This record gives sequence, structure tokens and C-alpha cells, in this order.
Amino acid sequence: MKGYHLSFYRHGKTKANEEGIYIGSTDFPLSDKGAVELSGKMDLYEYPRVQRVYSSPLLRCTETAEILFPEVPLYLIEDLRELNFGKFEGKSALELIGQEDYRTWLKGGSPDIRPPEGESVEELCIRSYRAVYRILMDMMEHDLSHCAVITHAGVISNLLACFGLPKISPKELHCEAGEGFEVLLTAQMWQTAQAFEILGITPYSRN
Repeated sequence: MKGYHLSFYRHGKTKANEEGIYIGSTDFPLSDKGAVELSGKMDLYEYPRVQRVYSSPLLRCTETAEILFPEVPLYLIEDLRELNFGKFEGKSALELIGQEDYRTWLKGGSPDIRPPEGESVEELCIRSYRAVYRILMDMMEHDLSHCAVITHAGVISNLLACFGLPKISPKELHCEAGEGFEVLLTAQMWQTAQAFEILGITPYSRN
């Protein structure tokens, strides 16, 4: 059974990331600092040679793809967007901490809890499933063996926690800008168990 490698990467930093502001569905570009940081990582790390890049349509992801994989065809997938934070969008934790609905959301305890007018982790996992299925079908159709996925921190941690093996808490799946995890996917495992194997971190240090 053929295996399909996917390298998931978190987008580079935006001005909102640097200021600690929630911007799940808000379309911020990379900051100058974020773009420079990604370019620097190209010298420090060995990024894989991939055949295609699948990306969230938000600017911070497409701009990251252009820096990390400039010569690779780019395909946008709507379901790779970050969690929609609803009324929390554009605000910092410091601004929100006095609000009861924010404290309830932070406490969590159930995957169907959502920010006001926002999206739950359960909904995020459902559309992440659709994204992986679409990617797998495309890779099978075009006989691709290794592709990259540029998306968001919340998508990566929750997607791997929901469908990855071994089972790992999303809190332990944090990754920095331009970094992430590599997984191995087979059609049989995905169709029968809705699961893939987590291989480890990516990219690799040049040292």
C-alpha cells in the first residue's frame, strides 16, 4: 500500500501575532519581521522537496508558501482556514479576560464550545477532515508522493490530535512559524480508521 507524505507548516508571523491579537478568519499578511524570519529559516533548516503545496487561502499562508516553496505549484483549500474566533477576532487576551464568555471558552472541556458567533474545535476538525480527504484524492490522482501543507497553528494541532497516531494532546503539538510536523497517510488507513501516522517534526536542522 502506497504511503503519502504530508509536511504541515505553520505560517509566518503577522503584526497581529506579534501583538497577541486573535485573527483566526481575519486576513492579515505577513509582517516584515515575519517574512525575514522565514527567509532566515531557509538557511538554518533543510525543507523537503515537495511536488505540490496545499494552502489555506489567507494571505499569511500563501505568502509563507511563496517564501518556503517558491517554485512549487500552489493549490488553495478553503477548509484549511484557521478557527473563526467570532467576536474575539481582532482583540487580545488582555482585552477579553474580563468577559465571562471568553473565560468559559478558554476553560474548554467540550469540543463543541465556541466563541460567540465563532467556530468550535469540533467544526474545525470536521472541515480539516474534508481538507485531508481532498488532498489525499488529489495526490492519488496525480501520483504524488510528498506534498506540503501551509496552514495555521490551530488547524495543525487539532488536526493531528483528532486523526494522528500515536494519540497526542493538541497542547503538545505546538509549532513555531515555518515549522511543523510530517505525517504518513495511506488510503486504507484513512478510509477504514480516519487516521494517519505522525512521523515527527519538520524541517530538519542543517547542522
